[in-house]
Amino acid sequence: MNGGDEVVAASADPSLPLEWRFSQVFGERSAGEEVQEVDIISAIEFDNSGDHLATGDRGGRVVLFERTDANNSSGGTRRDLEETDYPLRHPEFRYKTEFQSHDPEFDYLKSLEIEEKINKIRWCQTANGALFLLSTNDKTIKFWKVQDKKIKKICDMNSDPSRTVGNGTVASPCFVNGGVPEVNNSPGGISSLRLPVVVTSHESSPVARCRKVYAHAHDYHINSISNNSDGETFLSADDLRINLWNMEINNQSFNIVDVKPAKMEDLSEVITSAEFHPTHCNMLAYSSSKGSIRLIDLRQSALCDSHSKLFEEPEAAGPKSFFTEIIASVSDIKFAKEGRYLLSRDYMTLKLWDINMDSGPVATFQVHEYLKPKLCDLYENDSIFDKFECCISGNGLRAATGSYSNLFRVFGVSPGSTETATLEASRNPMRRHVPIPSRPSTALSSITRVISRGSESPGVDGNSNALDYTTKLLHLAWHPNENSIACAAANSLYMYYA
Repeated sequence: MNGGDEVVAASADPSLPLEWRFSQVFGERSAGEEVQEVDIISAIEFDNSGDHLATGDRGGRVVLFERTDANNSSGGTRRDLEETDYPLRHPEFRYKTEFQSHDPEFDYLKSLEIEEKINKIRWCQTANGALFLLSTNDKTIKFWKVQDKKIKKICDMNSDPSRTVGNGTVASPCFVNGGVPEVNNSPGGISSLRLPVVVTSHESSPVARCRKVYAHAHDYHINSISNNSDGETFLSADDLRINLWNMEINNQSFNIVDVKPAKMEDLSEVITSAEFHPTHCNMLAYSSSKGSIRLIDLRQSALCDSHSKLFEEPEAAGPKSFFTEIIASVSDIKFAKEGRYLLSRDYMTLKLWDINMDSGPVATFQVHEYLKPKLCDLYENDSIFDKFECCISGNGLRAATGSYSNLFRVFGVSPGSTETATLEASRNPMRRHVPIPSRPSTALSSITRVISRGSESPGVDGNSNALDYTTKLLHLAWHPNENSIACAAANSLYMYYA
């Protein structure tokens, strides 16, 4: 399950290109093994400390993993050791527990089946040694508490271990007269009734309990949930509305964004993703199927129909194709840790935005440019509607996103960086990696610098390997404090470090 035991030291220069290594895999399948639909991972999320990782699958289950190398055996906390450049082992996780978060349901009023598939997981603030998280399927959000409980055992039974019968089992007392034990005055006999005693052992086991259920607030499928930095509220978004919830109140929510037109035939775009600002509790961003991102301020009005800022790509000159609007749809957005930059993913590219500059993206990274001639085929097999997620490192220097054939790409997003890596979700991540020349940056003006990087020569996948549209890496997460990535390939969870 674990990778090599090599020891690595923290890099002195964080801007240097990273060398990615395999760390662990959970749920690895053997060659030719068929993957069950319910086992496919549909959500991944690290908690704020990075010591816990949660995954959700299409069967409605949530699986938790915990870090095992949090403290080094040589003494001192992990942070102290990092500050002294003490050599550290690569991050290691182990299975902690799992629970059934959602079950399949049926909406009798709308004659609609509701899948149990977990769409999103978000960690909440810990308290009293317990873990808290939100999970959602298409319609219902649940608030879970996971806490280690001491295991209770029954002991001191009314039997004498020295008294055995022929087969070696302990002879049990004889109960007669409606349950009253028969007193045996012979030596070794039972002269009194002793009731079983329940004792608490030193062993503990994690137990998950559902604390709140937030239901009946969305007419359309929920695509996003996001915690607010105030620790008290969170948002949930579907295709047309964004609702604001208080963690403690599950029977009422406030609608803060509503893009539903008076007539549905006038509908031109839908909400695809929404995210709270990491530090400002009054700010959130949401993306649309037209490729735009809107930043809204909750202090402006109760219903935020008008945005404070609009981020969109300047319209390109030349003719538009049938696929132009489809591939422009933003599938995921993520704020950088400090909140200044925003990462977005559409079908073909990864874009980095500065929330203080709404003239266009700061940088654009081509994820799989070689697919442009194949858009018609991708439309025919519905792959063009795949929703790839993106993630950004805790220091904001790199970003990652997935592609087909279980490949994922890592880009350096800091000014002047030309770092680009293509890795495969396998035990040998560099197996299909070929260095790809970067295009020179294009200066649009003295203040707006757009980088277009990672484009590949027309081919199959840049490595002359046949693309497999059925093996797609949609979900991945970056550790909040370290260069460590967790990604899902079907039912397998792969972890890498650098």
